[in-house]
Amino acid sequence: MTTVSIDSVLKARCPRVALACLTASVQAQATPQGLEEELRLCEQQILQLPEPRSILESAPVLLTRSGYKALGKDPARYRGSAEALIRRVIAGKGLPRIHAVVDIINVVSVESRLPIGLYDLAHVQGGITFRAGRPGETYKGIGKYDLNLEHLPLFADELGPHGSATSDSERTMVTLETKNILAIFVSFGGLENLERYAERMKALLTEHASATDFRHVIV
Repeated sequence: MTTVSIDSVLKARCPRVALACLTASVQAQATPQGLEEELRLCEQQILQLPEPRSILESAPVLLTRSGYKALGKDPARYRGSAEALIRRVIAGKGLPRIHAVVDIINVVSVESRLPIGLYDLAHVQGGITFRAGRPGETYKGIGKYDLNLEHLPLFADELGPHGSATSDSERTMVTLETKNILAIFVSFGGLENLERYAERMKALLTEHASATDFRHVIV
């Protein structure tokens, strides 16, 4: 399994940070009907709350914002990816439909309220470090402009930054051609529920992306 570690400086600033890393072999495909139903249910569970915006004050969302602040990044300008997805649902835009693997990660991210990075292992070089972005670091986010990575909690391999708790890069993005993935949950609040949501992700990937060869580790 690809080695994932947490930088000591980030850990000092965010002492409760923890990562759940899961690898699998997958068969990416267009969003199947069963997964479409999961997506709709995920959206409805938010929209049917008496106060849908109250979900933005849930502990994992608040802890992610606090983690960004501790690293020097404004969480009102650079949101954690889970919060961004939740805000999209509240605004009536729904979850995006990309393909089965990405859609599954989005469902579990919304359910857990945790950012989840998703990477094609064929394009990851060497070990990965979770650290704060350095001055001048950028990459092209998926479907986005170049992202200012300074102070952002990010993942970097031997070639440099390739993902973050806000938006991943085009270099390591998962496509319909991807065969092996790495998904990483980012929790600024410790280990609580990481195992449960990793199991939820395994179940969805097995059912909707014919996933096999699972391995996961908590960092």
